[in-house]
Amino acid sequence: MRVISRPANTSQPIQALPFELFAPRVQVRWDDRFMYIEDNGLPAHPMMAGITAWQQQVPLPQAYFGDNAWRIPLTPTPARQPQMVKGHFLRGAIAIAANGIPIFNPQNNRGEISAEIGELDQWGGHCGRADDYHYHIAPLHLQKVVGQKLPIAYALDGYPIYGLTEPDGMLPVDLDACNGHQTATLGYHYHAAKKYPYLNGGFYGEVVERDGQVDPQPRARPIRAVQAPLRGASIMGLTVSPDEQNYGLKYQVGGASAAVNYARIGSEFWKFEYVSPDGKKRQATYRAAVSNGDLPPEPRPAPFIYHEGRLTETENLGVSEPGYVTKSSGKFKLRSSAVASQGFLPIEYTGDGAGISPPLEWSGAPAGTKSFALIMHHIPGPGTTKWYWVLYNIPAEVQSLPKNVSGIGTVGNNSVNDQTGYAPPHSKGPGPKTYILTIYALVLNCIN
Repeated sequence: MRVISRPANTSQPIQALPFELFAPRVQVRWDDRFMYIEDNGLPAHPMMAGITAWQQQVPLPQAYFGDNAWRIPLTPTPARQPQMVKGHFLRGAIAIAANGIPIFNPQNNRGEISAEIGELDQWGGHCGRADDYHYHIAPLHLQKVVGQKLPIAYALDGYPIYGLTEPDGMLPVDLDACNGHQTATLGYHYHAAKKYPYLNGGFYGEVVERDGQVDPQPRARPIRAVQAPLRGASIMGLTVSPDEQNYGLKYQVGGASAAVNYARIGSEFWKFEYVSPDGKKRQATYRAAVSNGDLPPEPRPAPFIYHEGRLTETENLGVSEPGYVTKSSGKFKLRSSAVASQGFLPIEYTGDGAGISPPLEWSGAPAGTKSFALIMHHIPGPGTTKWYWVLYNIPAEVQSLPKNVSGIGTVGNNSVNDQTGYAPPHSKGPGPKTYILTIYALVLNCIN
């Protein structure tokens, strides 16, 4: 992990003041260019109550720490031409609230104004595709903590966002298209509003838009597949245990009550219980990210998972994961014609050669297999894991993969370059390294 040190002669920047009011939940640090804001992405206030347009996402802690912390420039630079947020920056945050919660564009990623279609809770927030909680409007409720003399947020270009009034209580005048203006006492700053654009309608300062969002910025890590909208659902509220290990979201559909209950199991797993309006229950366990080497999310939860296939001297991983019934028939085998009996991976499949994926074949999959998933990972040290290849939604009739495979299944990302596709290993340091290829047979609807 890269550690950003604070120069000994650097005093606390003024930008830290509103964030420090939410310590220790929110932590700030700085260097000579940026201030960094760290937190777990969950506010101290309640969440989710009042949402009537719900995509079945729930709040999960996020690792906005270290290299994945939020940052704002300490000396913002006016842009030659301000960039408006309408129709742009529809992904990711455009500001960071004083309580450490990111603020997204008032428009959702489909271009609709979230506050006007029932997507937001009573505090102006909801959860994104990664189960990450964030606001879409100015969090005016934070003025109860910061007062009117401090900003309630900072835009990612470094300029502050104040509430509906100036620090002296006067209404702002002559606001520009970005919903900001220049004053003698504050310099340039934005203001919140009770209607669109709700906060900064654009960036007065320099930012880079890449892939529809301000770049760089932290990433939220999903553990579940993206959920589908649940029409007619109204969220009643969310309860969170004091240690933030247990959660219960209650909602209604057509007057019938339902729930999503979930809890952290150890450091790597989350166990979910879905209670539908008809009272039926379904459980699933998902693998969470771990520090210094995040594991990918399980491609798809399943009651039974068969998994085999370390392509070295070990035959069956035999890992029993919380929430899964792990079967080992001894017949489900993974092999590769490219891997010799000693288990060495030929150079062709590493970064020293062509860097293509190796050929694989398997047999003995259990009856009722709906699809396969493949993960190649490496454990460089205690508590760390890197993954090099994720391929899922492999049809059940497929029993092999050619080398440099394409067009089969769905390709996931890797932790090496954070892109989709096979990342050829580049072993560093002395001695052989072990890379583990595991094939999963997903057998759905086997138990209640």
